[in-house]
Formats: sequence, structure tokens, C-alpha cells
Amino acid sequence: MTGSSAAAEGEEPMGPAEVSAERRDEVRAVVERVTGWAAGRADVGGVLLAGSWARGTARAHSDVDLVVLTAEPGRYAHDEAWVRELALGEVIRNRTWGPVTEWRHRTASGLEVEVGIGPLGWARTDPVDDGTRRVVTDGVRVLHDPRGLLGAVVEACGRSAQVSSVPASLPKSRSGSGGGPATSRP
Repeated sequence: MTGSSAAAEGEEPMGPAEVSAERRDEVRAVVERVTGWAAGRADVGGVLLAGSWARGTARAHSDVDLVVLTAEPGRYAHDEAWVRELALGEVIRNRTWGPVTEWRHRTASGLEVEVGIGPLGWARTDPVDDGTRRVVTDGVRVLHDPRGLLGAVVEACGRSAQVSSVPASLPKSRSGSGGGPATSRP
């Protein structure tokens, strides 16, 4: 939820909700799991973390927004084996936003994870799509970019690409599980 709400008479206004270490660890594990999964697939051309977790402004109830670009988006729209493999929790919504299909999951702890599956063309730079530009300029972190597509679209949107396996705002995972390092074209 964004924005602030007015406090009832006599109540103190609500401040930003703190993000617990447990929630940060859970988000880190989700990001590592998806990034590692993507790195093992030749058809996946990139993974972005978008929104508040990418910007470092997440709150206790912020969702995790991921964009996965693939040469075979239809495969992920019709075959849910990847959903079971990632084990991100119950699928609570599935809908299409232009070329991207949203899969919203809820983990056992209540964390919502949105995985948007889209075609490689989502990252085209000549011209940059308006929807892509909105996502990128709102704040992203490139997690996996073996073809350099995401770095190029971030640069085309006037932002320098941040390439990282996990956002710096998240602490190191204590479990040590998850995916490998981010990849980027030199």
C-alpha cells in the first residue's frame, strides 16, 4: 500500500513499518531462488527486481516484484511446472498485462511475490515501450542479464544499470541457500 492515512483523533500518525530481519531473509531467499532458477535456463534472457525492494524503500508488507524475460513466454503461460519448481507459495492471481503474464504468489508467511513472465522484446530499446519505461524508471535492479538486454534498456531509460545477485538493502542470507551470482554481458 502506498501513501499515508490520516490518524484518528487522539492517535499518533503511523510511521513507516519496519521490515524485520526474518522478512529480509525471506525476500533474499526468494530473490536468490528465482535468480538461480533463471540462470539454469537457456531461454531466460533476464531477471529484474522492481519496485520498493529494488529501491530500498520496502516496508513490512511490501510485495516482491520480479520480471522474468524469456524467449518462450507461452511455455510459462501454459505449463505450471515452473511454478511448482520455484515453490513460491499459493498462486493467488494470474493475469495478463500487455505482453507480460503476472503470477502472484503468497508464501506461508504472507509475503506476496509477483513474477511477471514476458518476452525478450519487453526490453527492446528502439523504442523503449512506455510500460517498460515506467517499470524501469520506478526503480529496478538487474539480477540476471546474460544477453545484456536489461542493462541496455535500463541505460536507454536514463538510469545506470545496477547488476547484483541480491539488492544491497537485503542482508546476507543465513541459510546459504539460493541461486548463484548474477550474470552480465561484459
